[in-house]
Amino acid sequence: MKPSRLALPCLVLGAALAGPAQAQTEIQWWHSMGGALGEWVNDLAKDFNASQKDYKVVPTFKGSYDESMTAAIAAFRAGNAPHILQVFEVGTATMMASKGAIVPVGKVMADAGQKFDPKIYVPAVAGYYTAPNGQMLSFPFNSSTPVFHYNKDAFKAAGLDPENPPKTWPEVALAAAKLKASGHKCPFTTSWQSWTQLESFSAWHNVEFATKRNGFGGLDTRLAFTTPLHVRHIENLANMAKQGLFVYKGRGNAADATFVSGECAMATATSALYGSIKRNSKFASGISTLPYYPDVPGAPQNTVIGGASLWVMSGKKPAEYKGVAQFFAHLSKPTSPPPATSAPATCRSRCPRSS
Repeated sequence: MKPSRLALPCLVLGAALAGPAQAQTEIQWWHSMGGALGEWVNDLAKDFNASQKDYKVVPTFKGSYDESMTAAIAAFRAGNAPHILQVFEVGTATMMASKGAIVPVGKVMADAGQKFDPKIYVPAVAGYYTAPNGQMLSFPFNSSTPVFHYNKDAFKAAGLDPENPPKTWPEVALAAAKLKASGHKCPFTTSWQSWTQLESFSAWHNVEFATKRNGFGGLDTRLAFTTPLHVRHIENLANMAKQGLFVYKGRGNAADATFVSGECAMATATSALYGSIKRNSKFASGISTLPYYPDVPGAPQNTVIGGASLWVMSGKKPAEYKGVAQFFAHLSKPTSPPPATSAPATCRSRCPRSS
């Protein structure tokens, strides 16, 4: 049935009064999470976008942590930086010093009226991203820590107990010798050498890595890893290398793939490697704590945080910052589960150094 002459003007008037639908405010999020972790990041954004209609988070993979940080610096100078940037913990000091380029996450949340309690995080995580005045500067996102990965199948083949991994460095050397004797060409390797073998090694043995409270006490910090213990450890690794017990596989996370493939039987690497191991390896694996020297008083103590946090870039509109704050509040909910492939930010880690 055709509408009456009276109904037609009413329909037109109703459409005019309704007006166009209000466009969502887009929040650009640059990250460095690839593989399974990249899928998780996309799911987080989808979950938030589906939970409300005002904002749309757009995650974009920008390559490695180094690459994404470099791209963000260039974008900031050009006036088109993202709203949110994932920065690995190595870049934390740089971001802290870039006061004009970032807005402290504590301020973003307070200005938007969002509740944000840094105490929900493990103190070591919250403290790492907090300024001396107590204000949290970035949002803890993915955290990991260096651990000891080992191939249980290789251990069995070498006559080692797969449920009893080496806990000390002398035990690592003995296990490596048995693995080599059983035919393994790469008994032990390591990723992130400076992080696992110097920085975390120092914390694990309760010795200084750098002056000024390991760098937190001032910009005139000096490295301090030339102690007899540090020298002894590097010499031990060198001797293991000469014997074919330790095999150097490259810088950064280059060695990760050699463990996942089964080429190397033991590795010190990030806990975030667990996801790749579970997804891609064809052997039974185990995880243990970093090795230590049993004759060092106070060892083992603790390892060092890794992973990354989310920084809010400056120069955006107030409405956009409200969207950022709402997204962070969403991520803080207990109903937003962490990925099965990486440690959540409520435990220490260098997560995706490997992703």
